[in-house]
Amino acid sequence: MADTSAPALLVLHAVRLRGMTTGAEAAARFGLDADAVDELLLDLEAYGRVSRASFAGTSGWTLTDAGRAEGERLLAEELAATGHGPFVRERYATFLAHNDRCLTACTDWQLRPDGAGRLAVNTHGDPVWDGRVLDELTVLGGVLDTLSAELGLRLPRLGGYGARFTAALARVRRGELSWVDRPRTDSCHTVWMELHEDLLATLGLRRGEEPGV
Repeated sequence: MADTSAPALLVLHAVRLRGMTTGAEAAARFGLDADAVDELLLDLEAYGRVSRASFAGTSGWTLTDAGRAEGERLLAEELAATGHGPFVRERYATFLAHNDRCLTACTDWQLRPDGAGRLAVNTHGDPVWDGRVLDELTVLGGVLDTLSAELGLRLPRLGGYGARFTAALARVRRGELSWVDRPRTDSCHTVWMELHEDLLATLGLRRGEEPGV
């Protein structure tokens, strides 16, 4: 049975996952009402849990240390109340088993051997090299689709990653090559890394920590 997360948790979590976000983006991330999210963000600002920030021409809401701690407290309470902790830890272990493959594929999309034993910028002039990378990403998309579908059946906020990854890969195959690793968009790399952060936050772990299953 699926357990729906509380709006306050979802808003804090959306800000964490995106790093910096507008109210509209936070609302869209979990399908929440935009006006209600704007009000929640103002309340969270009053409690010192989010703040407004600007960086490199962009601006939005970011978590404060207090907001991060509150988000982690709410996530821990949710996981304990639903009893889904063991299941999520098992799926995190599955994710970790494929994580290096995704990172390698994204690196191979950026760099390739130049014929003299050195790595050079991949200009995407070798269809065989690029095709191998895309085939690997396609397999990983299937892994992500299964994982997010299984997780989403229990905690809906963990669903949808597979569809987002597949949509990015489809854009790459249509010629939008930056959608493998384009930052601040739903590129393959962004979606994969966001699920990693989502699982870490859900389990109360830091990067590099094992799930203990």
